[in-house]
Amino acid sequence: MSLTFSNSDGVRAPASRYSLACLVQGPGQRLVISGQVGVAPDGSVPADGPAQIRQSLANLTTILAAHGMGPRDIVKVTVFLTDPALIQPWRELRDAALEGHAPTSTLLIVAGLADPRFLVEVEAEAFTPG
Repeated sequence: MSLTFSNSDGVRAPASRYSLACLVQGPGQRLVISGQVGVAPDGSVPADGPAQIRQSLANLTTILAAHGMGPRDIVKVTVFLTDPALIQPWRELRDAALEGHAPTSTLLIVAGLADPRFLVEVEAEAFTPG
């Protein structure tokens, strides 16, 4: 088994010492993706929740593609929202981004995230058989 930690072009680099993804290779490939917030590659952060959700999901999709994977390879999603009013927009935007795929999921409402501008954070794990 091997581990490859990476940061993908098209997604803003981490602000501190962590990786955006870890590809676990052995019998199959497992990709563990760090929490993605609504930060665009240029560093901008949309002010509203739905726009941050869209950007978080775009970042997630970009990282998947950089590893030869897509939304249907996701096996687990965890989302952190700072406002319960974002639950419905999250569900609608998630369903569209995941193309109807329904991986395991955990949703948490939290008091805050790493930056007070962040309203959503999404992490995921994906797998492709060997």
